[in-house]
Amino acid sequence: MTGVVSETARQLDASASPGDLDDHVVQSVEAVADFHREHYRGASGLQKVIDATTERLGRPWAVIVLTAIVGIWAGLAAWRGGGRVDQPSFAWLELAATIAALLVSVLILVTQRREDQLADQRAQLTLELALLADKRSAKIIALLEELRHDQPNVADRVDRESDAMAKPVDPGAVAASIAANSEASRS
Repeated sequence: MTGVVSETARQLDASASPGDLDDHVVQSVEAVADFHREHYRGASGLQKVIDATTERLGRPWAVIVLTAIVGIWAGLAAWRGGGRVDQPSFAWLELAATIAALLVSVLILVTQRREDQLADQRAQLTLELALLADKRSAKIIALLEELRHDQPNVADRVDRESDAMAKPVDPGAVAASIAANSEASRS
């Protein structure tokens, strides 16, 4: 949770103080931050632990600590075994490293899956807002056209482009067209 939300807040603080921004900008930033907060607030306790662990393991100090542990383990094992690497300590080190790699991989996959859910929600919200904006734009164009027709001092003419733009786009038709063009491009 802290990653995206605090990053948004940090960027807001770095760019300008909230008093320097218009209210609609502050409201938009807060709406996005609330969207992210709600996503992270909905996480289970186990998911929060996994996210925190993945975040900690993704830091530069984790590489240094893990390298030091492996180096110390290997150094002590070589020293105790007289320089031979066929000692059980090296097999245990290999097993420990393999298990750690497996656990880190699973942690990353679980965290990425949760972040993908957030990305999917954002994409869905963006699509819905784009469709709503298209409908609003079409309505505005239609109202402007009506106003133009009602004004006696404006010449009444047929404007096919305005008439076409006054109709909202059919998302299904656009999706089918994109799919057809993508299929044609691959062929």
